[in-house]
Amino acid sequence: MLTSRFSRTAAALALSLSALWAVPAGAEKADRFEPLNFAADAARVEDNQRLNILSGNVEITKGTMVVRADRVEVRQNPDGTQTATAIGGPGGRAFFRQKRDGVDEAIEGEAERIVYDGKTEVVRFTSRAIMRRLQGNTVNDQVSGPVIVYDNKTSVFQVQGGSGGEGTGRVRGVITPRTTPENSRAEGSR
Repeated sequence: MLTSRFSRTAAALALSLSALWAVPAGAEKADRFEPLNFAADAARVEDNQRLNILSGNVEITKGTMVVRADRVEVRQNPDGTQTATAIGGPGGRAFFRQKRDGVDEAIEGEAERIVYDGKTEVVRFTSRAIMRRLQGNTVNDQVSGPVIVYDNKTSVFQVQGGSGGEGTGRVRGVITPRTTPENSRAEGSR
């Protein structure tokens, strides 16, 4: 009973956090049409499988998107998009960063495994996951948990915690109050 109540509370908190953080700015739209550039210690190309396996100090850029990991598998989808799975890196975690469209903000995160789906523009951070929203170079918001799923199109994320499966653990975060032109004027008139 208590576990069920905790799970409902954690789910409600995760939904509340995603609603607070959601703003109308997705991933940089031009990134979708940029070529994928990479550097690695080794590369294996399996043309018939449409698969590229990069290993050793991998760094990928695609427009404003940056991925760093020990190993990255990039699959070319039939529609021309790419899906990348990044594993390991410094401290055992891969790194992802992408500028948000139309604002001076970026989303960045780390996890033992990061999967970016170019078709849906969803990023999934799994195991020791942490995600930050930066305004310029300043961290404004940060969340952590076992699994974080971020939808670049809608700027909505979910942090999964609770009990059982890969979602074992607590969800934690810091959300910085946002100042808008309306809030700034109201503060100044007091």
